[in-house]
Amino acid sequence: MSKNILLLETVADDAMRMLEEASDMNILTGYDEASLQSQIQNNKIDAIITRGIGQVRDLLMEQLSDLKVISRCGVGLDNIDVSSATKRGIKVVNAPNSNTDTIAEHTIALLLMLQRNLYNAVTMVKENRWADRGTYIGDETHGKTLGIIGMGNIGKKVAKIATALGINVVYWSSKKEDVPYTFMEFDQLLNASDSISLHLPLTPKTENLINASAFSKMKSSALLINTARGGIIDQKELFKALQSNKIAGFAADVLSHEPPVENDPFLQLENVLITAHLGSLTKTTYTKMCTMTVENTLAILRGEAPMANCIFNKNDLVIS
Repeated sequence: MSKNILLLETVADDAMRMLEEASDMNILTGYDEASLQSQIQNNKIDAIITRGIGQVRDLLMEQLSDLKVISRCGVGLDNIDVSSATKRGIKVVNAPNSNTDTIAEHTIALLLMLQRNLYNAVTMVKENRWADRGTYIGDETHGKTLGIIGMGNIGKKVAKIATALGINVVYWSSKKEDVPYTFMEFDQLLNASDSISLHLPLTPKTENLINASAFSKMKSSALLINTARGGIIDQKELFKALQSNKIAGFAADVLSHEPPVENDPFLQLENVLITAHLGSLTKTTYTKMCTMTVENTLAILRGEAPMANCIFNKNDLVIS
């Protein structure tokens, strides 16, 4: 008997072809609230596939008694109520490690742009202000200390690239890792680092981890990079720290509220660089995340073994 897979968002073309070619699956779409409710009312839903916007909360799960799998084409699971899914015996699938390389590259790119003041340097030429080169202020990263908060797969890749650039890497993580970098206590890292890069999931323990107290311990010349989750930083305190020059600059691919409000004064600060949560949206990584997720969703629905570590729940246990 065919299974019904409900898409809350579009997926990469290669992944969509895999779904369409699965003769034992019916593909339904619920890209807006009206179509979502129509599909729920008229069909038995076996699996949901979403990306980063489509929300899968307890209220939705409550309406889907046959739901077996919730899959996200990505790594973070902020848009899925993992705890509720776990309690209901629903497998939550993501694409582990699929964005490690691209997020690490994006992190280093933001660090270099901020450290060398490249955005303003490029804008200066585009605005025909070549003569203003005499006012340019920038610096190199070589010989400076990068503090990595969260030494998981992405943190390790950032450290590897940074080391190749001649940057001294130190780190803090919830546990010491088997890596050739110096572990520091959290406050010690804040005090010692010329730049700090965040690579943690957003959890109740990490929410607002970078707060007024943390900013008070950083160097006034410090740069802060965030390609993890916006909620790890207290945004109000970040604004104050930048405005009062408690830290020298901030670059991020994530914000606590996305998209930001129009004319947000935070975005007008000269020492702030923000990209639109697109670090994983390279063609290579986007396709990999989607195809990996679809492959594992199909395997689970067919009673086959998915790839290792793709099933996630609150306690980091595989749901059998």
